[in-house]
Amino acid sequence: MTEDAFALDPRLAADGPAVGDLPLCHVRLVEDRRFFWVSLTPRRAGMSEVFDLDAEDRLRLMEEIALVSRALKHITACAKLNVAALGNMVPQLHVHIIARNPGDAAWPGVVFGAGSREPLSDLERQSRLEALRGRLDVHSPDLPVG
Repeated sequence: MTEDAFALDPRLAADGPAVGDLPLCHVRLVEDRRFFWVSLTPRRAGMSEVFDLDAEDRLRLMEEIALVSRALKHITACAKLNVAALGNMVPQLHVHIIARNPGDAAWPGVVFGAGSREPLSDLERQSRLEALRGRLDVHSPDLPVG
């Protein structure tokens, strides 16, 4: 599939603002002040599982997960990173990377379904976006939401 055919699922777009694009993935900040949370969506149409990607894109996805994980670890000094590609609610292939710490709102359980998301203030949102953009070599996204 070509990148031109890619459109971001509206539910992923609604999760929060765009951080930018890496070579393969569109990166978004997930709006939840309880957790510093990012999602990566490979810009390939029709993908729902990691194995749907060709071999080169699978390797690129792993490298981008590692890159964003290192950035989150540096920014937050978190105790643990959770990385998940569930797709139960939104089948479009996407990967969550979440900074976790003992005593956070879901510790030691999973964040999915743990309470309700809490919106970020404008200052918190801007601070998180700037921190991520400062650690990642992203370019401005230009993608359709569909």
